[in-house]
Amino acid sequence: MTPNREAWGSRFGFILAAAGSAVGLGNIWKFPYIAGENGGAAFIFVYLVCIAIIGFPVLISEILIGRTTQRNPVGAFAALTHSKFWISVGFLGVVAGFMILSFYSVIGGWTIGYVVETLRGSLSNFQSPDEAGVLFGKLSGSPTWSLSYHAIFFALTMFIVIRGVEGGIERSSKIMMPVLVSILVILMIRGVTLDGASKGLAFLWVPDWSKITGQAILIALGHAFFTLSLGMGAMLTYGSYMGKRDNVVSASAQIVFLDTLIALMAGVAIFTAVFASGLDPAAGPGLIFQTLPAVFASMTGGVYFSFLFFLLLAIAALTSGISLLEVVVAYFVDERGWDRKGAVLIFGGTIFLIGVPSALSFNLMADVKIFDKTFFDIVDFLASNILLPFGGLMIAIFVGWIWSTTAVRAAVKEGAEQLFDNYPWFERVWFIFLKFVAPILITLVLLNSLGFM
Repeated sequence: MTPNREAWGSRFGFILAAAGSAVGLGNIWKFPYIAGENGGAAFIFVYLVCIAIIGFPVLISEILIGRTTQRNPVGAFAALTHSKFWISVGFLGVVAGFMILSFYSVIGGWTIGYVVETLRGSLSNFQSPDEAGVLFGKLSGSPTWSLSYHAIFFALTMFIVIRGVEGGIERSSKIMMPVLVSILVILMIRGVTLDGASKGLAFLWVPDWSKITGQAILIALGHAFFTLSLGMGAMLTYGSYMGKRDNVVSASAQIVFLDTLIALMAGVAIFTAVFASGLDPAAGPGLIFQTLPAVFASMTGGVYFSFLFFLLLAIAALTSGISLLEVVVAYFVDERGWDRKGAVLIFGGTIFLIGVPSALSFNLMADVKIFDKTFFDIVDFLASNILLPFGGLMIAIFVGWIWSTTAVRAAVKEGAEQLFDNYPWFERVWFIFLKFVAPILITLVLLNSLGFM
């Protein structure tokens, strides 16, 4: 381990921080709307299978690399191999974190902005999603509004990361994650008590298998991968702050459980309210910023539930944002000898500036397009559709085929001896999924993202 390198103060703190990294806008925003577009319960079943056969095996592998080397993505691959190709794979993880945070912060800023707009009463008088859509277009179309909240979100992210692993990331996660779950529970209770909520629950839990298409399966595969923050170096970096004897398999299982539970809880909270209001569950990306504000406006006490929901979104975005910035900071601290404060201020500031064109893609730069895509769309496409699946594919191949099998087996069993003694079959199953199933399925996701399927 690097001398004086930071570490988690507790195993519980790591679980909450890593779960916070995984639990982001993908759980609260993306998962509900793609489930709504693809038939609800049947899609959720396929998604859960994909989490088990791709997400869990690759998550174990990524955290294992970090814990074994106690380094950032670049340093981790450099410690395990002298191949320049694999070291460059680690560097791509840092680049992915850099790019994703630049546009993710824009959406994170919107969530904070909607918390404020709720308090101002701007979201209380909608009669339809169309009216909410007009407000969203007005707000995101304002350069001042978008840039201001982009800056606020980034300032909060930098403030937490600059305070360190234990004092900043872990401490804030111990506060934000329980608050996030508590808000979700309140919203779920409110949702299931609404008239007509049973239709939303049936949509989520009673499968209609005719809704499942090949494209829906590929979407489920892609989201199962994306939702766990795989391929962007975040889990590897967080794993590098673990102790050598910490149980990687158990920690990964708890992260997957929390991430999946929160996504399903969000689905219950959202779809019970949407069906109770007689609105469209397949509203797509506009579900959160257009459909739900109209839903909250129509219910008793809606302003309070609207405030809680967008606060929930903001917290989820922030817990993921700090993990993305930490990937970049860890690289410059470990490999370049920077102090944490300097790395956060300089590279956090750089990422913020790179995010400015993304914020302006909805207003001043809306007509500036390359291949019919705005700057926001291009950065999102490159990071989410290429770098993430490629990074995850490389993790699976490296641990499954390149890293010494003997070394991998010894590393994964360290701290988990009792698990492997009680369930000796687990190692074989994990290797089969990692070496054969995950690479094939992630390749399909990558090809689909690139438009070849």
